[in-house]
This record gives sequence, structure tokens and C-alpha cells, in this order.
Amino acid sequence: MNQEISGIKEKSLGEINLPKISWIQLATLFICFLMNLLDGMDIMVISYAAPSLARELNLDPKNLGYVFSSGLLGMTLGALFLTTLADKLGRKFLIMVSAILMGIFVFATVWVHSFPELILMRFFSGIGIGSMLATTATMSSEYAPKESKTFWVSFVMSGYPVGAILTGLIAAPLIHLHGWQYIFLFAGCTTLVALPLIYFFLAESLEFLLKSRPKNALIKANILLQRMGKERLYQLPEPEAKEPPINLIGVLNTKGTVPTLLLWLSFFLSFACLYFLTSWIPRLASISGMNSEWSIYSGTLFNLGAFFGILSLGYLSKYLGLKKSIFFFLVGNAALMLVFGLSRNPAWIMTLFGLIGFSIQGGFVGLYSVASRMYPTQIRATGMGWAVGAGRIGAILGPIFGGLLIDSGLSMQYNFIIFAIPTLLAGISTLFIQSIHLNS
Repeated sequence: MNQEISGIKEKSLGEINLPKISWIQLATLFICFLMNLLDGMDIMVISYAAPSLARELNLDPKNLGYVFSSGLLGMTLGALFLTTLADKLGRKFLIMVSAILMGIFVFATVWVHSFPELILMRFFSGIGIGSMLATTATMSSEYAPKESKTFWVSFVMSGYPVGAILTGLIAAPLIHLHGWQYIFLFAGCTTLVALPLIYFFLAESLEFLLKSRPKNALIKANILLQRMGKERLYQLPEPEAKEPPINLIGVLNTKGTVPTLLLWLSFFLSFACLYFLTSWIPRLASISGMNSEWSIYSGTLFNLGAFFGILSLGYLSKYLGLKKSIFFFLVGNAALMLVFGLSRNPAWIMTLFGLIGFSIQGGFVGLYSVASRMYPTQIRATGMGWAVGAGRIGAILGPIFGGLLIDSGLSMQYNFIIFAIPTLLAGISTLFIQSIHLNS
């Protein structure tokens, strides 16, 4: 490790690669996975509680839509603006802040008594959720071994569908027996209980310490190196002669404009389709003739497929390359959505739900790995946050557009044909992303 760090100058100051994965790396990756699991839980809890909430607070579908949108707006702003703190104050700091925001405001939802209060709770919890997702992706990319980076980033991001699945299994009996408040109580407390785990066991990014050089960077880096069983440093590595731009505007004003715009486009289109599916799958399953119980299971199958798709993308990218793998996943998703629109058999429809979750989430999560490789360490969290923020705008517009199509009486077949187009375009645009930091 010491030899590699001292030789960073010849490679790249950010190219730190441990020959053997250490327990600190594994602990960091596991905690990031857990944070994304809680992220998925805190996002989905409102969807499962929505019917009971709507009855108790007398919310019509339009107001309920505003509740969903307020959370998505908070996620967008958190990804766009809060993530800049990770590049200034550290990844661990922002993960802690994000968890506090998520836990407090999800927990506080237990005591809402009005529509405006619910809007505020979802908005502020959304800020934490949005910044958490971008920061854990950044942290995991900086702690994963170089040769298996895509797999580990994919593993961390797979925490989201796992959280969604677990919440679905817990929510139904909990709400039925005790009321909607208890699912928020459970999700909020679980998130807050994780705070000591972050504080005591999550290590700050070594790459961030060496590149961004915050206060006491050398001391903190040596503590990490000692815990990894590596030799200490007597001084921070000298920066390269040609240091890359240290702000996002600087990157955009040089060679990063086109790759960044293509990355944003891919995130926007993928998010639009993904959130159309996650928001409307139960309703679309119902339209196809399924009973209410099977309609709920359709969402669980979608997220189960997503979990395996995310892990498969991480594995296949080692052989096909990252961008090509994303392309095949997203184009495959477009094909599956075309086939889905023509199907009427319930068993086949449920199978397709799982396959669509497999392909859309697998390809979509790969974009986080693309983003993590595009930007230098000093602005990586900011670059990731803005890419996710662009995607969140698609997340807001996708379900709204889908709702308008469904309310207009457009058939399920045409809805899926229309939303197959964004994923097809996202896959194509990903192939053309080029950057000096993206080698595959």
C-alpha cells in the first residue's frame, strides 16, 4: 500500500488500489449497502402507507400526488446541492448528516395531522435520501478495489431494492395490525439506530484525504493506513504537475461538457422510466386484470428482479465493459416493455415484471459507476450529485406523464411502448460518454 501510494504520482493521485481487500474496505462497503437499504425503506414507506394516510387525512389523488412529488423534489435538491459538502467536509460527514435528516423526518411523520405537515416531512426526508444515494455511490467507488470496482458499487446500490422488498414484507401486517404510523416509526427508528454504526465504523475516504487534503489529512490517513496494517506516510503525496480542475464548472468549461451532458441525459431518461414503473406497476397490474393482492406482489417481484439485475451488471461488466453492459441492459429493458404491452397472461405478466426490474435497475445503477469514474476526487461527489439531480427531474416528470397517459385512457400496451423509448435512448447515449477518467 505504501509503495502504491508513494507511486501515485506516476499513475494518478486518485488511483489507489489495494492488492487485497481489507476489513476496513469491506466494513465501509457493507455500511454503504446498509445506508442504501435504509434509503429504499424510507423512499417506499410512503407508497405502502398512502392508502391509509389518504383515508385518515382526507387526501384526494391530486394531493397525494403532491406528497409524492414533494419527496422527489427534496431528493433532487439534496442530490444537487447537499452533496457539495461531501467534497468539502468529507464523505463520512455527509452520510451522517443524510442519515440524521432521513431518520428524524421519517420518524416525525408519525405525528402529522394535516396535508401541509405531510408535505414538509416528505420534502426534508427527501433531501437526506437524495444526498445519501449520491454520497454512498461516491464512497463505495473510492473504497472498492480497482479491478472489481463496478461490482462493489453495484452491490452497494443493490441495497435500495433490498430495502424496498423488506419494507413491502413488513408494511402490510404492520399497517393492518397497528396503523400507518407504525411503519414510519419502524423506518425512522431503524435509520436513527444506524447512526452509531456510521460514527464508529465508517472510515473516511482515503482518496478524499489524500486528494482534497482537509485539515489533519495526514494524521487521519495514517490512522486508516495503520488500521489496514500498512506503513504510515511521513508526508502527503505531491500533487501531479497538471492537476485537473477542482470545480465542476472548470470541468464543464474544458473537455467535460459533452460527457457530462450525455451522463445527465442517460440519468434523466432512465429515472423517468424507472419511476414511472415503480409508481404505477400496481395500478397497471390491476388494469391488466390482477386482483389487489397480486398487484402488490408485482412490485415485490419488480424489486427482486432489480436486486439480481444490479449484481449481474457488476459481474458482466468485467467481461463486456461497463458502457456496453449498460447498453445491453437498457436496450433489453426496452424490448421487454414492448413485449409486456402485448401480454395478457397473468403468470407471464408477473414474470415480465421481474425481468423488467432486472434490466432497468441493472442498467440504471451502472450509470453510478460511470459517473464515479468521470470526475477527479475533489469534485466527484458534486459531479455524482448533479448527475443524480438531473435524474431526479426525470423521476418527477416520469410518473406525472405516465399518470396523464393512464388518465387519458391510453391502453397499457401503448404506455409501455412510449416508456420503452427513454430507456432505449439512455442506452444509446451511454455508449457515447467519453472521459479521461472513464476507461471502459
